[in-house]
Amino acid sequence: MYRYDEYDRALVKARVDQFRDQTARWQAGELADEEFRPLRLQNGLYMQRHAPMLRIAVPYGMISSAQLRVLGAIAREEDKGYAHFTTRHNLQYNWIPMDRVPDVLARLAEVEMHAIQTSGNCIRNTTTDQFAGIAPDEVVDTRPLAEIIRQWSTFHPEFAFLPRKFKIAVHGAERDRAVVQVHDIGLHLYRDDNCKNGGEVLARVWVGGGLGRTPILGEVINEALPWRHLLSYMEAIIRVYNLEGRRDNPYKARIKILVKALGIEEFRRKVDAEWANLKDGPATITDAELARVSAYFTAPAYASLPDTDADYEARLASDKAFARWVQQNVHGHRVPGYRAVTLSLKQKGFAPGDITDVQMDAVADLADAYSFGELRSSHEQNLVLSDVELRKLPELFDKAKALKLASSTVGLLTDIICCPGGDFCDLANAKSIPIAKAIMERFDDLDYLHDIGELDLNISGCMNACGHHHVGHIGVLGVDKNDEEWYQVTIGGRQGNDTRLGKVIGPSFAAADMPDVVTKLLETYVSLREPEERFVETVVRVGLDPFKLSVYGDSAKNRANKNKEANNG
Repeated sequence: MYRYDEYDRALVKARVDQFRDQTARWQAGELADEEFRPLRLQNGLYMQRHAPMLRIAVPYGMISSAQLRVLGAIAREEDKGYAHFTTRHNLQYNWIPMDRVPDVLARLAEVEMHAIQTSGNCIRNTTTDQFAGIAPDEVVDTRPLAEIIRQWSTFHPEFAFLPRKFKIAVHGAERDRAVVQVHDIGLHLYRDDNCKNGGEVLARVWVGGGLGRTPILGEVINEALPWRHLLSYMEAIIRVYNLEGRRDNPYKARIKILVKALGIEEFRRKVDAEWANLKDGPATITDAELARVSAYFTAPAYASLPDTDADYEARLASDKAFARWVQQNVHGHRVPGYRAVTLSLKQKGFAPGDITDVQMDAVADLADAYSFGELRSSHEQNLVLSDVELRKLPELFDKAKALKLASSTVGLLTDIICCPGGDFCDLANAKSIPIAKAIMERFDDLDYLHDIGELDLNISGCMNACGHHHVGHIGVLGVDKNDEEWYQVTIGGRQGNDTRLGKVIGPSFAAADMPDVVTKLLETYVSLREPEERFVETVVRVGLDPFKLSVYGDSAKNRANKNKEANNG
């Protein structure tokens, strides 16, 4: 993984010193709240419902065991003994006192971490496939270019005060595991097999995607951008947005609104005109620069191993719990004899994505013992040990189980994506964590979960959609009705190569009804599904009406009949 050089270290240390001075001036009354606000935001500090929330950057999801131990120590000594992984790979603390933040940032700098640009109207943390560099279906390892994007976007003087926050995602595999179509800019790296130079790396560039109040899938603005022009082309996109994006209304300020208003052809014309002044300029990525950064992402010292093991196969045949864990939590690897393993942060009774200081220390030990001292965070709010020997999977399973990190539910109903919601966030309309806990409690039967099969359930506490509810097979959105918390349900969303937005099934529900609502949706699916058909595929085939009828009863049927009569009339 990337290591800081002398410039990185000096830059991050200077930023810590600068923010320490800014914090002291604010506390002394020398900086007004509105003057301090953009400064603290671009250092990852939010004022939340109960206490400041500090968001730590985890660039493209990669963490070392040494870094995780420091994160655990900070949770133990400065917070309340836990932290929360987000859908952008990052980690959040919810209870660090304001006057302790500069010291925490200084401590993070010692292990090459920071909170720079994790909030504010700037370019945020670039996200990628959690299996980058190891996935069997990978065509291009995205990590070097993601790091180059990180360096380019950090402290970029033109893009410190954009109309709104700006998010970039990149993937380079046959399957999109970064959901690039719902980002301000999404990049799909691939190789031109027709190229006489032996498969030049190109980028399919999506622009104008985003969830939130107005969910929109991005559109392709460039089908085949050569890799060396990535920065200059993205700079052209963001310049157009910076100049023409709305600043009068924060709800209309995202680039997706501008792209929609102009149309993709006109937006492309403006970008190309701007790019003409930037192409082949200083932002062009050279072979030497790509080689320099790529050197940080060389393969670890893999052993030459067979892709099978007698003890592993015996455990697989004799232990149902282990077999289920392998089925759901163990993933393919490009190197024979190795696998990637997802450690589930979805345990009953806890908020999805939360991890304790004790678990962080223990996972760091697991990373050292089984994965060359490195791990990844995923946008599904889990952790991944990327390089585990196949023959060591049984002992890893036993240790992860003892840590309550071995739930064999990855990709199943209770592998819930969930934002902190109204328990912490000032922006939330409703609590999301209690809904997630109630659903996890209701569906605690592993046999039933495995029978239901692949199912994404995502929960957001407000229209900002930090829980990505729009792309969940079942999406839950907290809404405010007469100062009470209610929940709107969508079905049919999905992520991946065929990303789609879910559709609202009808009026919202009270919190206490949500487990019953999910139960009825699943019962309808089971009654209608065809062999090997996933929930989302059944929704596509039969439509929303059977699900509405199961949830709303005769009222849904009556509405459907009235709509039919109106259409016929």
